[in-house]
Parts: sequence; structure tokens; C-alpha cells
Amino acid sequence: MAEVRKWEVVDMTLPEGSNIILAHSHFIKTVEDVYEALVTSSPLLEFGIAFCEASGPCLIRYDGNAEELIQKAVENAERLAAGHTLVVLIRKGYPVNVLDRIKAVQEVCRVYAATANPLQVLVFETNQGRGIAGVVDGFPSKGIETAEDVVDRKTLLREVIGYKR
Repeated sequence: MAEVRKWEVVDMTLPEGSNIILAHSHFIKTVEDVYEALVTSSPLLEFGIAFCEASGPCLIRYDGNAEELIQKAVENAERLAAGHTLVVLIRKGYPVNVLDRIKAVQEVCRVYAATANPLQVLVFETNQGRGIAGVVDGFPSKGIETAEDVVDRKTLLREVIGYKR
């Protein structure tokens, strides 16, 4: 019977102005299909992709259109070293702009997180390998929004991000 040999909290590194999407996928073609989904989503989007292959040579496969983001995605994937984990770093766009495209990629099984917040990943290790148990996305709640906070939220969405005009 398999036993958990080790638990580890792995901090993800996000370059300035970027967001991370952490997912689970299942096939070597993941990198190419995610690349296509991202590159066709916006001509301005910069991204790096890294995928932890879980069979055969068990390599970290990678691609992207921004060298810094590719390098950081690979570094994050290397620290995780968890089978079939997909790390995507994006800039000049938000996860909300690409998440449906990533979820629609046939190989993608689950999205763990999509955030610009500090992200920690709870990784466990067995005699077979490593897996992701969950994530810590950002910080704990500090209270309930006030009427002023509602105004600030709507201002951010409409005037800063341009969500609604």
C-alpha cells in the first residue's frame, strides 16, 4: 500500500505584472495545444508554459512567446516536479481572458488556480511520485466589504480594468 512519504509547501514565483494558471493535464501534446489556445486569444498576450510529463522520459516540456515567462514557468514546474502539472504564466492579459480557452484544451483535466496573488502549492510525495493536494491563493479574509468597498470594487472593474463601460 502506498504511503505519503513527504509533504511540502512550494512557493510559486511570478514575474512582475504577471498572473499564473496552475492546472493538471494528461498528455505530451498539452504544451502545443495550450500554446495555440493562448497565442490565438490576443495579439498582445505574453506567456510561458511548462508541463511536467508523468511517463516516458518524465521531462518538463515548455514553450511560449516571452523568454522571461518561459524561464519562470519552467522554474516553477521544476520546484513542483509533480506529474502532469501545467504551469502557465501570462502578462498583458488576465486569466479571465484565457481561462475558458485553457479549460477547453482536451488534455486539461483541472485548474487549481488562476491568480496574480502569491501562490503556494501543497505537494505530497509517495513512493511513485509527487502530486498536488491543493493551493493557497493569496491571504485570509479580513472582513466583509462595506458600502465604500463596493464602490471601490466597481470603480476598479469599470475604470481601471475596463470590464464594463
